[in-house]
Amino acid sequence: MEELVKISTTVSELRFALDTFYFLISGALVMWMAAGFAMLEAGLVRSKNTTEILTKNICLYAIACVMFLLVGYNIMYVDNPEGGIIPSIAGLIGTQAQGADHSLESDFFFQVVFVATAMSIVSGAVAERMKLWAFLAFSVVLTGFIYPLEGYWTWGGGFLSEAGFSDFAGSAIVHMAGAAAALSGVLLLGARNGKYGKNGEIYPIPGSNMPLATLGTFILWMGWFGFNGGSQLMISDAENASAVGKIFLNTNAAAAAGAVAALLINKIIWGKADLTMILNGALAGLVAITADPLSPTPLFASLIGVLAGGLVVLSIVTLDKIKIDDPVGAISVHGVVGFFGIMIVPFSNGETTFSAQLFGSAVIFGWVFAASFVVWAILQKTMGIRVSDEDEYNGVDKSDCGIEAYPEFVSIKS
Repeated sequence: MEELVKISTTVSELRFALDTFYFLISGALVMWMAAGFAMLEAGLVRSKNTTEILTKNICLYAIACVMFLLVGYNIMYVDNPEGGIIPSIAGLIGTQAQGADHSLESDFFFQVVFVATAMSIVSGAVAERMKLWAFLAFSVVLTGFIYPLEGYWTWGGGFLSEAGFSDFAGSAIVHMAGAAAALSGVLLLGARNGKYGKNGEIYPIPGSNMPLATLGTFILWMGWFGFNGGSQLMISDAENASAVGKIFLNTNAAAAAGAVAALLINKIIWGKADLTMILNGALAGLVAITADPLSPTPLFASLIGVLAGGLVVLSIVTLDKIKIDDPVGAISVHGVVGFFGIMIVPFSNGETTFSAQLFGSAVIFGWVFAASFVVWAILQKTMGIRVSDEDEYNGVDKSDCGIEAYPEFVSIKS
């Protein structure tokens, strides 16, 4: 009997260690998505704004980690009432919770990199004309307060979870939320100078480095296996291990189908293979399948990717026509497609309803958009959010960072 108890204890400890390790590796993959966002955005902005967008990306990640540790995790998860709206503010527990399948510290690490992902979405949409310090100030509020509150309502067991809203890995909770914050900033900020003509003309502003943008997309694609796969939370038994395998398969299938769909649509409509649209097509497939990468069959996951790849092309073109200037297509990829991903879940998951999905999406978008708009407006009235016309013309690398990403040459006198 004693031997059986020892064996059972050993098996439990091994499972605990394996699930914790898997959680940490998944979190590391998601953390690497920060590099993907940085490279994607650096490639899609003009060379004169590259250093500044890279500065935003590394600083927002650092700010997200600090703010989520200080207050965000507590708001989202610690000692909150089930089905509630207002969270309790408790301290971050430093010891392992009894009966958990993995260490609490690994759970925190996995969650904090999701917060940074939501904030990374904002940086691309407001690129090339937003003040660095206004953006960083907003990062403090979004990662410390705005995101954790809607995170409590959903993953933290709050009222949206109680209402039956389902979002497996964050199509709405992370991606649509980031897009809502971005949209509120873009509406106050306005378009880049020279983007739109007086008579409705739309002037393309090409990115500076397509190899970097492509590299960033591949990094994001790779990191998404941790994003979706890690959200299964366990891998230490046959059922969960099989689920993780299916999640990887469906995630990859949706991304590939999204890229192919965007490629074909561009060829049919414009006769060209627009690389930026293809990259966004792949990302759209990833965002859409994130809402539920486990329930669909691989073929249905591919169909989700196809629809997402087509939808993102249509959305990018439409936003341009109504003069919403988004240099990297973040609002379309993460917002429009994030909502689509949420609403298609009931087709493969019979435990969800369209009404619950619509209700949850409306609450998340409404909260993040309204709260973010207020914060942006306060920043606009106090420190200003838009750079001067001169700084925008010369590039914010010089005015905000004092370092050019691509200096032509350096003269040194002996």
